[in-house]
Amino acid sequence: MSDDGLLQIQELLESAQASLKTATSMLRELTGVSDPLKERLVSRAVRPSLSAPVSGRMIEGIFDGQNMIDSAGQSYPVPANYASKSKLVEGDGMKLTITDEGKFIYKQIAPIDRRIAKGVLIQEDGQYKVLAEGKSFRVLLASVTFYRAEVGDQVTVLLPSVGEAKWAAIEAVLPKHLAEAAAREAISQGALEEDDGELTPVAEDAPAEEEEAPKKTRKKKAA
Repeated sequence: MSDDGLLQIQELLESAQASLKTATSMLRELTGVSDPLKERLVSRAVRPSLSAPVSGRMIEGIFDGQNMIDSAGQSYPVPANYASKSKLVEGDGMKLTITDEGKFIYKQIAPIDRRIAKGVLIQEDGQYKVLAEGKSFRVLLASVTFYRAEVGDQVTVLLPSVGEAKWAAIEAVLPKHLAEAAAREAISQGALEEDDGELTPVAEDAPAEEEEAPKKTRKKKAA
């Protein structure tokens, strides 16, 4: 590609970034908030200290489920493998150290209070999500591959104890034999019924077959 082509691409990118900033500014003026969730995370982020170490730059921020957001609203991509293995939860406080060599070192410094929820792994709009508590939460692809989870698996996820969240952290994948055992137990307790291999909830107002059979028998005797 020629230098003119590269220059044109750079100008287009700068123009797009300027337009995005202008649109964000207009939205903020009209509504007062451009992204409520991001604003909440930014407000919790700690501004960088003026006494940063000589050997590198240190930045503190809040994990948003995929990136770290600092007090200025700047985002820093957190390695997905690290986030998955560390089971970072949206809202966790983090510290980023940028060494003189340009190496990014992340560390979790203020874990948010979390709770565990059970759900099912689904795929929606080309993204992996967990359907739990009547909502769908995005999960990192690295977490799905790390736990070798498949669509339809029952999983447990970590969520913030307080407030709304868009992301969840996979805690564990329920082994298939345990999931099947739980389903069989639900069937035995009458919470589910099996129809051609599929499990469906039992309608509370559906008449039981045991109640219908005597009626049919009485009709035959009356005839």
